[in-house]
Amino acid sequence: MATSNTDLVAQERSGHTAVISGNGLFVWGGYVSVADDEVFLPNDEIWLYDLDAGLWKRCGTCGELPPSMSGSCGCILNGHMYIFGGCGDDGQTNEHYSVHLHDGRYSWRRLNRCSGSRPSPRDKLSCWVHRGRIVYFGGYGHKLLGEITDSRTFIVDESSWAEDVFWGWNNEVHVFDPETNSWNEPHTLGQTPAPRAAHASATIGNKGFVCGGRIKETRTCDIHCLDLDTWTWSEIVPSSTLPLGRSWHTINAVSDSSLFLFGGLSVDCRPMSDGWIFDLKTNTWTEIKHSNMDKPRLWHTACVGRDSDVIVFGGSHDYILLLDSGHCNDALVFQTQPYSLIRLCVDFIASHAKTFQSLISCLPPKLR
Repeated sequence: MATSNTDLVAQERSGHTAVISGNGLFVWGGYVSVADDEVFLPNDEIWLYDLDAGLWKRCGTCGELPPSMSGSCGCILNGHMYIFGGCGDDGQTNEHYSVHLHDGRYSWRRLNRCSGSRPSPRDKLSCWVHRGRIVYFGGYGHKLLGEITDSRTFIVDESSWAEDVFWGWNNEVHVFDPETNSWNEPHTLGQTPAPRAAHASATIGNKGFVCGGRIKETRTCDIHCLDLDTWTWSEIVPSSTLPLGRSWHTINAVSDSSLFLFGGLSVDCRPMSDGWIFDLKTNTWTEIKHSNMDKPRLWHTACVGRDSDVIVFGGSHDYILLLDSGHCNDALVFQTQPYSLIRLCVDFIASHAKTFQSLISCLPPKLR
């Protein structure tokens, strides 16, 4: 079902889903802007980027295909990519899908026979994976008037409603268990973060972290932590200068005690290219210089590869709500931790392959 060609490359896109499994970056969905229209990318293909070879492959998909969408929340669990929510031509959805990434079939399955109550339709949410379950948080979506029971968990967007349907931001926590095919909404304790969307999240151990996002008409860069065993929220108050408030950024766990933040859209609607490390031991932010300072990105994806490299793909380098261009399809690599000696040697040999061509066959098979 897959085709391979050295000239192939995934199309430019924003609001897509991406995961890393094995040595591959898997990309699905998203959209591009054409004039005043949002054009959603094909739903019957997954693009695979070989992180070792640096080559793209288009993989055709089958089965119960999800609609073409952007803003879906994706993750990897036991070799399956799961996507929930998103927004397509028919508006926002609360459908749930999975696809096996390593059986060669790429057959989608719609997860529609589940016990418990699914979250309401939404997009621009995030998730954590913990103990074989997927924990979804936040997002922007719609509810019927009778479903809005607590203004602390769902803030109505005053500019968007239709009859008794209201759009807004939420801070709800919903858990999906693939083993039991069930949903539940745990009762959380502590200081709950404000309802938000287009935020970023990461997991370290049994802790889920939320950073920034859009809260009503503003953007922030606050950090909150949810203990995924006790369901207790706490806010982390940094002891240093904070990055600018933002949405449509990414954050990744790059060690047992540090998070890497990149890009996003600032409070004044400016695409950003700054990178920051947050140290959870000292609660301090440190801005880092990197080789991609001239490549701002928003509504991109970021996945952690080997040696804590962060692989950023796609997104936009312009404010996508105003312009009909600016979508990207390049992969940016951020080194967040010192490389081992063997990694440095292998990278050096690989970057001078012609010089070492006659000697490469002498290397152990694993290195070769």
